[in-house]
Amino acid sequence: MSTTTATTLPDGKPLTAGHKKVIFASSLGTVFEWYDFYLYGSLAVVIAAQFFSGVNETTGFIFALLAFAAGFAVRPFGAIVFGRVGDMIGRKFTFLVTIVIMGLSTFFVGLLPSYDSIGIAAPIILIALRMLQGLALGGEYGGAATYVAEHAPNGKRGLYTSFIQTTATIGLFLSLMVILGVREYFGVEAFNDWAWRLPFLLSIVLLGISVWIRMQLSESPLFKEMKESGKASKAPITESFFSKNGRIVLLALLGATAGQAVVWYAGQFYAMYFLTQSLKVDSTTTWLLIAGALAIGTPFFIFFGWLSDKIGRKPIIMAGCLIAALTYFPIFKGITHYANPAVEEASSESPAVVIADPATCNFQFDPVGKKKFTSSCDIATAALAKAGVPYSVQEAPPGTVARVMIGDTPIDGFEGTGLAGDEFKASTATFNTGLTGALTEAGYPGAADPARINKPMVLLLLSILVIYVTMVYGPIAAWLVELFPTQIRYTSMSLPYHIGNGWFGGFLPTIAFALVAATGNIYYGLWYPIVIALMTFVIGSLFLRETYKLDITREDTYTDQHK
Repeated sequence: MSTTTATTLPDGKPLTAGHKKVIFASSLGTVFEWYDFYLYGSLAVVIAAQFFSGVNETTGFIFALLAFAAGFAVRPFGAIVFGRVGDMIGRKFTFLVTIVIMGLSTFFVGLLPSYDSIGIAAPIILIALRMLQGLALGGEYGGAATYVAEHAPNGKRGLYTSFIQTTATIGLFLSLMVILGVREYFGVEAFNDWAWRLPFLLSIVLLGISVWIRMQLSESPLFKEMKESGKASKAPITESFFSKNGRIVLLALLGATAGQAVVWYAGQFYAMYFLTQSLKVDSTTTWLLIAGALAIGTPFFIFFGWLSDKIGRKPIIMAGCLIAALTYFPIFKGITHYANPAVEEASSESPAVVIADPATCNFQFDPVGKKKFTSSCDIATAALAKAGVPYSVQEAPPGTVARVMIGDTPIDGFEGTGLAGDEFKASTATFNTGLTGALTEAGYPGAADPARINKPMVLLLLSILVIYVTMVYGPIAAWLVELFPTQIRYTSMSLPYHIGNGWFGGFLPTIAFALVAATGNIYYGLWYPIVIALMTFVIGSLFLRETYKLDITREDTYTDQHK
């Protein structure tokens, strides 16, 4: 590639052929890796039916989200393992290894027999493969971001690394497009039965392309110089976490990546689940709307990365956390208004209230599928949750058999504990018939009416959520890279990033929907990202320094903060 074909940067200086190759190779491989990782999240409902069919429907979906979160849970361990390898052996070798692990794990998910075929072994193997994916991703991101940043000239690291920041969203976008294409070609029934495997199997092709591209790269120049001068760390884990540098790692976690993570997952994954699970919008419409928002918002990663080279990383990320926390409730209520107005209208005119003894109302999550939720309160709340109806619980005297009020219409519940199987089924059918009739009479829809979905407004609100994502995520790689010296950079930046995104962010869908299921309030789960984002805003604003003017090639850049 000739330098005469260089792209012009926002400040008028050219992006050289060498820089373009580094950015393209690192970013494309990372796109494929995120594609692998997010296939599972995009297909959580199908995965629940295939691998967690041995438990009730609500538990199965939460279990599917937990298996998704398992991949995030092990990401910090991948960061430690592969970060150490990257700081001792090299950036290029490490993210070659991680992409092979990721690609093969995803491919084997496509081959894995379902619960109906091999029983409990199916979810166990699935979770193991998800954990391998998480370990690989724990090493991937830090390597790619560090590699690109160490090739970037001073004053352009925000812009250069912002291309890496687009990869997670593009990977999600790509996974949605492949899923939609396969689903449309084979039909919904075949897709849910077996064709869902094809997007996973495709990863073997993407793996081959990614490995070939990355084999063409050279080692990071800063790492090579450090290695040749004998200054490479011999104990990057000790130097990163069990020294004065550990304080910076902790601050980077609580004051940067935790808030960034919850804004990222609330704006993309939680929004997707909110549409399908809470508002009963069909999957195809949801995926198209999310994909449209991603397409609109993705260029802002580059914009905010570039802007962070001009005004700093910190103010953009802190503003994103604060604005998101202050506006989540009105935005998600707006999504309800425009995506399924019938739910909003019915719950306003005829609110659903469960009147019950609080002692009989349980948190309906059963990890082993053995517990039976047969109290009158559990039967009533489970039926409302399955119907996608927001509800509240009103306290009644001890021993009261629960009843449901839909506006002014009462539906008597029944105590299922102790009833024989046939008698329980008959009572449940009678209760459900009465509840369905009352809900229909009050205007509660069984699913969102496609004719009443205001798609332009839903798309606008989803795009705003994605722009919040770009604010907090676009500059984060450059900020993390600049916080730590070269000899421990891979390890030091990877751990706070992956604890933030793996634990604070990755568990967001599970925690949020558990909160919704426990309260009946479809917006209650938003308190989790709001509280975490506000925590990051306070800690980051007070305790983390600005870094955008630092020269990361000079060791004295880090002297003061490590004293």
